[in-house]
Amino acid sequence: MKLPGDDESVGTGLPVVYMVVGVSAFVLILLFAVMKSNDKKNSGSDYLKEMQQEEMAAVESEAQLPEEPEKKLRAEDLDFWDMYPVEEAEPEPGNFQEETVKPEKSTFTEKAKKVEEEEKERKKLGEAAQQEQAKNDPATDGKHTQVTNRDGTEEWVTLNPYLKKNTYDMTKMEDKAGLKRYMENGKKISYVGVDISKQNGDVNFTSMKAAGVDYVMIRLGGRGYGTGQITLDEKFKQNIEGAVAAGLDVGVYFYSQAISQEEAVQELNFVVQNLEPYRANVKYPIAFDMEFVANDAARIDNLSKDEKTNIATSFLEGVKNAGYVPMLYGDKEWLIKEVDLARLQSYDVWLAQEQELPDYPYQFTMWQYSTEGVVNGVTGDANLNISFVGYSQR
Repeated sequence: MKLPGDDESVGTGLPVVYMVVGVSAFVLILLFAVMKSNDKKNSGSDYLKEMQQEEMAAVESEAQLPEEPEKKLRAEDLDFWDMYPVEEAEPEPGNFQEETVKPEKSTFTEKAKKVEEEEKERKKLGEAAQQEQAKNDPATDGKHTQVTNRDGTEEWVTLNPYLKKNTYDMTKMEDKAGLKRYMENGKKISYVGVDISKQNGDVNFTSMKAAGVDYVMIRLGGRGYGTGQITLDEKFKQNIEGAVAAGLDVGVYFYSQAISQEEAVQELNFVVQNLEPYRANVKYPIAFDMEFVANDAARIDNLSKDEKTNIATSFLEGVKNAGYVPMLYGDKEWLIKEVDLARLQSYDVWLAQEQELPDYPYQFTMWQYSTEGVVNGVTGDANLNISFVGYSQR
């Protein structure tokens, strides 16, 4: 057995020491590496944990923020709810306090009142417009009269304020056996007339008188509307003598187609000459009858209003100077539009207007109301008249 310090022991112990030292170093290095690895793992875990905590905090923060309401169109957002009063919330039990509060006008009430006021204003404006329209309506303004022209057209003509208006009350007009009478206090104050010509053939004036006729207007003659020739009515002498014999009052008319004042005087002289034998019996007027020819051209078609008025004046003044009563015959169109009535208003007017009641606005003394009448003594159609003046009693 060797003791410590022997050379053999020293020679074999040194490598073992080195081995132990190496192993220990390796173990230390290994332990160090393991510890580093653990440190890294712990560090990564802490990082992840920190990130998770931040995310959770963010989520919690967002959860605590108030949500922005989703923009949707709801029924309460519509405009028409403004028209209805807002109902006040009922007080909670136990918190009721009695107090007097003046209710505010609701939007609905204000709008309803506004609509009502606007409606009243529109109605007011409408009534004003109607009044203005009525004021300007020629049918109701009292300043116009309607004229039917020979071509069938109608027009409103302004009335002449300087011409005398007729004052007849047409409610006093009545018919008896087809003949018109103007009555006052139950008494006839008008005169029944018939105008006749060769077109009526032979007339029984006695039967006419018995039928209630008071006077006759007899066609004396006329001028041809084409030839211009003056002729005596073929039945004139027979008619005037028959009427006088039957006790009827007599007047005459002449159909004129004069185109100058000289021709008017020529026509006048013809009338006066043929009336001379019957002068004492002619109580009713001598009428000047100038008119257009239906469906044909006539000599007077191109005459102006002034020319026609001058011609009429020459004839009528000649009648007056001869001692007879002058009269102007015409329909409403002729009298209002074709001659100047302002220059002829000193002469009586014989109106020709075939309708139930006349609407001629100016003064007239005789009215021919029918050319298709019926009267005893006349065969076929008769021209019926009424006179508001008793000429034979003047």
